[in-house]
This record gives sequence, C-alpha cells and structure tokens, in this order.
Amino acid sequence: MKASELRSKNATELQTELESLLKAQFNLRMQRATQQLSNTSQIGKTRRSIARVRTIMAENAGK
Repeated sequence: MKASELRSKNATELQTELESLLKAQFNLRMQRATQQLSNTSQIGKTRRSIARVRTIMAENAGK
C-alpha cells in the first residue's frame, strides 16, 4: 500500500492495517522456517509496509 493511501486513513484503520501486516509477517516467517515459502522477497516487502504504517502513525501522533 502506498504512503498516500495510508495518510488518508484514520488511527483505527492504521492500527488494523498494522495488525494484519504483523500477522502476515508471522505467517511468512513460519513458512520460511518450515521451508514452505517459495518467494522470500515477500518478507522484505511486508517489513517495509510495516515500517511505512508505523511512520505514518508517528507522523499523525506528532500533529
């Protein structure tokens, strides 16, 4: 999801998005540990998305 799309969301929507991304990251880590993950680049993409959401949340908290 792009940062411009995230900036249009409110705090509760951002928190929901963060929770779903953290669950997805956990699932990807478990798949990698059991050697079921074929596309390992998804882990990095998910990590960047989590960082993006947390950055937007910090920007909103500072306002």
